[in-house]
Amino acid sequence: MITLKTFMETVDYRITEGSAYGWSCYGENPFGLDSWKDHWEKNSLSIVFDTRTQVVYEVTAHDYKNNRAYRLVNPDHVQAIEQEAARRGVDYKSAWDDVNWVDLDTDEDFLEKARAIFLGQDYDTRVQVPLDLDDKTLFQLMHMAHESDVTLNQKVEEILRDVIERHNNTIDW
Repeated sequence: MITLKTFMETVDYRITEGSAYGWSCYGENPFGLDSWKDHWEKNSLSIVFDTRTQVVYEVTAHDYKNNRAYRLVNPDHVQAIEQEAARRGVDYKSAWDDVNWVDLDTDEDFLEKARAIFLGQDYDTRVQVPLDLDDKTLFQLMHMAHESDVTLNQKVEEILRDVIERHNNTIDW
């Protein structure tokens, strides 16, 4: 999980506000720090952490210019925040108005998006998915990619898109 130090570096140590976190799902000592740029016109990045242990519970990046919201929640605390959102009658997926959170799975993906959002730069909106493959499967995928004259990442993305499309076609919406 991202550390407080990494977050501070990402926002160039530019903190514009902070406050105690208002929900109880993260225990007794959660605190939030925010870094705003032109408030609702551009972006903001936030972190919620424990003031005693320094454990980071979540980081968020709000790209108001493009109406996108990214979130990375500490895996040890996802269930707690989901349960509190349900108790409060809040849609856990909703960031604001008609914008839903895009939940990210890797620190690297969050940091790439957050830094670009902070700097007002274009960024890749696709979500990175971590894959843990055994050597035999990895070799097979590399061979398939070579035969298709594409990169390994391109081949894996193609396969994942194919599987998702087939899955969606079997669901009766």
